Amino acid sequence: MTKKNLTLILLLFTTFCLVAQDNQKLFDNSYALLNNMIENESNYSFKKAVFSVENAYLDGNLDTLKINKQIKLLNNLSRSLIKDRFLVYIEKDKEKVNKWASVFEVMHDTIPLNINDTIYKYVPFGYDFNDVFGHSTRENLFVSKLLETRKGNCHSLPYLYKILAEELGVEANLALAPNHIYIKHRSIKDGWYNTELTSGIFPIDAWIMASGFVHIDAISNGVYMKALNNKESIALVLIDLADNYNVKFPYNDGTFILKCCETAIKAYPNFATALILRAETHYKQIEKIQDKVKHDLEFKDLEKEYAHIHQIGYRNMPEEMYLNWLVSLKEERSKYENKKMNIFNKN
Repeated sequence: MTKKNLTLILLLFTTFCLVAQDNQKLFDNSYALLNNMIENESNYSFKKAVFSVENAYLDGNLDTLKINKQIKLLNNLSRSLIKDRFLVYIEKDKEKVNKWASVFEVMHDTIPLNINDTIYKYVPFGYDFNDVFGHSTRENLFVSKLLETRKGNCHSLPYLYKILAEELGVEANLALAPNHIYIKHRSIKDGWYNTELTSGIFPIDAWIMASGFVHIDAISNGVYMKALNNKESIALVLIDLADNYNVKFPYNDGTFILKCCETAIKAYPNFATALILRAETHYKQIEKIQDKVKHDLEFKDLEKEYAHIHQIGYRNMPEEMYLNWLVSLKEERSKYENKKMNIFNKN
């Protein structure tokens, strides 16, 4: 090898190391932000949390100015709908329900817009069945991708809904089903009800149960169908961060992943996805242990972890069955739709 070639290799290696350090710092900064939101809820911002995670994966290249502009436009559209719509709802929480209805309409409905006496058609967000789990590329799960393409999935759609609701000053509770995220609201008139962004309807709880993978223990333990509070929602984003890190640094030693998992589990103890990721990371670490006695002891602890996950009611749902279950909501809409939730009419 010539001296010139050796110098070039060293230069490339140094550049690679510096880039890796910068990328690691982005993930560390995102973790610190999310952890701070859990420790001190006055610092909570779901929007900042989500986009800090996406920015870390995108090497700091997320166009936050463009994203904030897009969200502001959607927020302004929601406010105009609130102002112009007649809401068939008379309870004292009408203002809050009206805001939820406006966000739902922005997410799901085609809306005529009169701009300088010309009518334009606002096109809502749709479901993208391509790579719904982000196996091919993590960006398919991102809200930034949803805003850019107007196509999303059961990850990005409810995340954007929650962001838009909070921009209007109202809560929107995320909730989990097998491989799935949706929205739960509580109104004076109807109590708790579900909002499903992938199909744009308000399904009854029986639809969640119809998946066949919701054990009664999973409901009683808050694994599924629980209206998540802000800290628990940040726990979801922490696991997004960990999953992104695993893709970005496939040969990591598990330290960062476990830090994210432990923080998420502290905020949401029965968060099955975090418990599973923690167990899987421990398994990878155990496989590298050379000492047989230590290996066997660690493996017994790992078996306890998996036993706990099963005990709280988690059952693995195959991806193909998930997609079939998702489609069933549209095909059997009349069976699962909450008929009470046609709550507003437009003048």
